[in-house]
Amino acid sequence: MPAVALAGLGCSNVLGYDELSFGDAGAGAASSGGNGAFGAFGGSAGSAVGGSAGYAAGAGASGMAGAVGLGGTAGAPASGGTSASGGSPGSGGTVASGGSPGSGGAVASGGTPGSGGAVASGGTPGTGGGGATNAAQICARWKADRQDLSEGSWSGSVSSCTPGDISASGRANALRLVNLYRWLEGLPAVTTNATKNTGAQACALLMHANGKLSHTPPTTWTCYNATGAAAAGKSNIASTAGVKAVDLYMADPGNATTMGHRRWILNNALGPIGLGSTSGYSCMHVIGGSGSGNKAWTAFPPPGPVPAELFTAAYASVDSTGWTIQSDSINLATAQVSVSSGGTKLTTTVAQLQGGYGSKYAIAIRPQGWTSTAGKTYDVSVTGISQAISYSVQVVSCN
Repeated sequence: MPAVALAGLGCSNVLGYDELSFGDAGAGAASSGGNGAFGAFGGSAGSAVGGSAGYAAGAGASGMAGAVGLGGTAGAPASGGTSASGGSPGSGGTVASGGSPGSGGAVASGGTPGSGGAVASGGTPGTGGGGATNAAQICARWKADRQDLSEGSWSGSVSSCTPGDISASGRANALRLVNLYRWLEGLPAVTTNATKNTGAQACALLMHANGKLSHTPPTTWTCYNATGAAAAGKSNIASTAGVKAVDLYMADPGNATTMGHRRWILNNALGPIGLGSTSGYSCMHVIGGSGSGNKAWTAFPPPGPVPAELFTAAYASVDSTGWTIQSDSINLATAQVSVSSGGTKLTTTVAQLQGGYGSKYAIAIRPQGWTSTAGKTYDVSVTGISQAISYSVQVVSCN
């Protein structure tokens, strides 16, 4: 599914977009419009902000000292089993030395354990190369956010060309998954926008009514409408309903040269977004965001503890489609990548990805002859670039 250039657009800030066609077994037909057409959309990202505050652990939870102050100093052990106020924002977004639970962080004499040490409301890991807290918190968030994956109900109709809407629960479930993946990366959460939701919903109707995908639907299409057509040119689009589409976008099968769906969801400037869905097609408006993420680089899977279930959340595994590193500021064209586990170097292939699909630069790292396994840690080193990148992915089972 090759990229298609849109003629007659002279903007220098060219951003890409993608489409996916999915079947239950991953054999959905390719769209007639081709995958990954370029468009001259977007604009500059909003002003950068510093790393977000670290998480506060629940009262006296598992002997944790407050939470690790990601990008700053670690939270002090909670006296008497009360929760710490959380680490302060990190100046560079890297995990501070001593970011592990403080010694002596056990529940104080007389203190009762907290309710599981739940992640504090609104806490996000610091930016700058990975959003790791601890495995228990990662798994708790992963399971909680995926407890309800229902698609909701669609109130529209193809016969009357009515876009209708997806029920609030369906949209909320899709948005929760988007923000789950961004949280794992230490990226700020995004919200939806009513206008973009309306456009995405009209876009979803167009795809559903015609049984195919296109970023430039012709006026001859059944149920053609200008609102939906405009949104199609600024959205990730898929031949599946909106909640299921999020995991598929993150695995991103069939997009070996761009991995664009994933990169848009992990884009620094993403948000607000628009989410529209029918019972079988969906659109996610991603272009033209004004988000405040300021990560120098973003890796998927991210550094730190990572749910083993993340790798197989969609029908195509992340190992089969590839790990990625994306950046808006670090040119990865000369990147030399090494992946090892337990001191043993693992075989990979590295591919340069097309620029502009949610990030200026990106590479794909594809495992050869091995798969990510719970209980193992994978050390990634990227050299030969202006700013060396080094991180570890700790695969943990959240079942």
